[in-house]
Amino acid sequence: MYVKKNEPSHTDDALTQLGEDLRGLRRAQGLTLEDLAAASGKSVSFISKIERGQARPSVTTLQELAGALGVPVGWFFETDGPVPADERPFVVRANRRRKLSYSGLTSTDYMGFEDHLLSASLDGQLALGISTYEPGGNSGDELYTHMGEEAGLVLKGQIDLQLREKVFRLNAGDSFSFAGDIPHRYSNPGDTPAQIVWANTPVNLRR
Repeated sequence: MYVKKNEPSHTDDALTQLGEDLRGLRRAQGLTLEDLAAASGKSVSFISKIERGQARPSVTTLQELAGALGVPVGWFFETDGPVPADERPFVVRANRRRKLSYSGLTSTDYMGFEDHLLSASLDGQLALGISTYEPGGNSGDELYTHMGEEAGLVLKGQIDLQLREKVFRLNAGDSFSFAGDIPHRYSNPGDTPAQIVWANTPVNLRR
């Protein structure tokens, strides 16, 4: 297909979006270019070029970057065909939610729960997601903290929200909010899956 000079192609658009996704995810995890370079074994200049849409990473490189960031490599790929350019910055379709993993981000083992990102972008001040906790699942054995604020709504099942020494038993329809610097932890005490929709501000995926 002929492309006019200086007119972006669909490939250019894809590289630009890939770079934006990588930069947004890196920043949301509080990592510098140097941090990601050290964790992935890639150079700072190469990662910077990827983030600016000026370099095409191989699948192997994406796997290494994904591993360093604690996400599956599928994070960087569409799951059901291309997303319309005017839709992607604002809308996340149910079949295109991106899965979040926390392995490698902390020393704490996260057991029996899974996060999916509902936000269309990680470049803003708000992250929205949905967590599913299997029976007995939890966010880790230890309480943890982060910057900003956190709020959520229990969609189904039961959740025990621990804030410092206090544990609150939450049922479907119950909601919560607290400052992220309060040590906290989630767990599912029930015998059916539990689900929470949550929001963090500013964006911080190390919830």
